[in-house]
Amino acid sequence: MELSAGVIKWVHSLSQKKNRDKERCFVAEGTKCVIDTLDYFKVRYLFATSDWADSVGCRLRCPVTVATKAQIERMSMLKTATDVIAVYEMPDVQIGKGLEKRLALVLDGIQDPGNFGTILRIADWFGIKDVFCSKDTVDVYNPKAVQATMGAVSRVNVVYCSLSELFATYKEMPVYGTLLDGNNIYETPLAQAGFIVMGNEGKGISEEIRRLVTGKLLIPSYPIGTPTSESLNVGMATAIVVAEFRRRTM
Repeated sequence: MELSAGVIKWVHSLSQKKNRDKERCFVAEGTKCVIDTLDYFKVRYLFATSDWADSVGCRLRCPVTVATKAQIERMSMLKTATDVIAVYEMPDVQIGKGLEKRLALVLDGIQDPGNFGTILRIADWFGIKDVFCSKDTVDVYNPKAVQATMGAVSRVNVVYCSLSELFATYKEMPVYGTLLDGNNIYETPLAQAGFIVMGNEGKGISEEIRRLVTGKLLIPSYPIGTPTSESLNVGMATAIVVAEFRRRTM
């Protein structure tokens, strides 16, 4: 295909959520991110420099449109452009069968794309296939979020929905949340299936969702009672909580 100025402008416009939603497309950049996601999404376009096309693109099953470095930079959403940009079509995501038998993560108002990407990597590492997000959580297809997932975006099912309706639909599943008045996670019985809610970076779990938490958990500082940092980064907290749930099943 011919790489026109209009196409370059269209690709760069996908940096905005309203355009991604309208076009049902999103962007992945960089060799690792593109290679890790290429087999999981339908490719609309794959742009790369001639060097990348000759060294890497020749081994792929989809056509590569050669672009100059300057054209890549104009399309890129990164501070430092890489040698390859993929434009994917958004998949239709639905809740998989057997959810009531699995652990699932629930993100309540996560705003930072980097934190979001880290949490998806944690879910991927610990075999959690379902991540449910409140509608005010950052977009999974935000370019920075896609980059931060390091390919996990292709293996984790991300669904945006009303969290209260989700819990009502699966009312037999426990809802865990980390709260300051929670019980020490290392001394609390944990189910093998359930929802684990992680809250907003600054405000924590919203009041509406807090009322629906059936298992309040606390990650204790050490030694207990000693002055420490005010809180943990939400990505760190997610890793600690999920690791403890998985440890109980080993």
